[in-house]
Amino acid sequence: MSSSAPKEPLMNDGLDADPPSKRALQYVLKKKEDGWPVAGIYCGYAPLELMHAMGIVPALLCAFSKVPIESAEEVLPANLCPLIKSSYGFIQEGTCPFFTAADVVVAETTCDGKKKMFELISELRPLHVMDLPQMPDEDGAVGNWRRMIVRLKQFLEGKTGRSATKEQIEEAIVWSNRKNRLARKIFEYAACDPPVISWKEIYDISFLAMPSTGPDIVPLLEEKLEKLEKRRSNGEYFGARGAPRVMVTGCPIGGDATKIFRVVEEAGGLIVAPDSCTGIKIFNGDFAENTGDPMGAMAERYLKIPCACMTPNSERMNALSSLIETYKPDVVIDFILQSCHGYNVESYRMARHVAENHGPAFLKIESDYSNADIGQLKTRIEAVIETLPAKAAVN
Repeated sequence: MSSSAPKEPLMNDGLDADPPSKRALQYVLKKKEDGWPVAGIYCGYAPLELMHAMGIVPALLCAFSKVPIESAEEVLPANLCPLIKSSYGFIQEGTCPFFTAADVVVAETTCDGKKKMFELISELRPLHVMDLPQMPDEDGAVGNWRRMIVRLKQFLEGKTGRSATKEQIEEAIVWSNRKNRLARKIFEYAACDPPVISWKEIYDISFLAMPSTGPDIVPLLEEKLEKLEKRRSNGEYFGARGAPRVMVTGCPIGGDATKIFRVVEEAGGLIVAPDSCTGIKIFNGDFAENTGDPMGAMAERYLKIPCACMTPNSERMNALSSLIETYKPDVVIDFILQSCHGYNVESYRMARHVAENHGPAFLKIESDYSNADIGQLKTRIEAVIETLPAKAAVN
């Protein structure tokens, strides 16, 4: 940090004045106008590099609002994960513009609830479900996922008339690596004390950059990196000096689920590491370049994403340790969506790993997209913060 006196905490400026959802929709619709087919996606396992190489634009489908859940529960059980209910409700009500624009949908077998939901939406759009190997360390797992990527390519060729050479896929991988490295450099400004970037900016960048691979997003990330370096040189920062640093891990967080970030701030905490597949997790690691087998390179890289659907999920523990060492949180919050059994059960191992190997306090929170539990969440988070040693709360 600069030796000059820090300025008042900054207001978030994002990548620009427009909300990320608006900017993402403009990007998708412009690509569609230019003749690109649109592939709706839900998950970080979707091989984006293949789609971009084929001239197909990926679009993240709507999934993070409480509004369409009541409609979804006319078909789906009430005790299902809110992310799944929200996803289906948007489609049932016809209120997701990304789904409206989608020519096809690409899905993965990350959980049983999603698999059954995909069966329902397959009646509305051509849909391809990729059978995700969930024991990534087993012999044959990478080969099986490579076959799934090849089959996806065949599906997309048949439904869109687009194809891609090996060289075009290799080029998309190179661009994707460049994007991911830039994103990681941007996120590391949150490791400063105090952080130079806010959680809102990290979330906005993740939302825009996750599906966008190639030359489209790279200039924006480079511009953001320059702005952040200027902030750091000027001694500008976010939050209050000495505020408890908080890492939020667990289920995907977006839309109404970002209440957890706001509650943490209201309780006096400072979000420094929003670790989920809608945050910094999806940008970790690089693809092997110019191997002569880009399909295999994609398969190997994607299977390293440490989602709780994987077993044993040792990669998540390793990633957690790396994040704690980099961002130095005082508190780790494991955010679990109701009825997400994979993340819920895995939370026990997470708590034990943090206690045995690191110093932060650990708090498991189970919630949904409603605001009914905000008061309770604030009370629990405040209680954890109050137990922190004085040196962790005061600089």
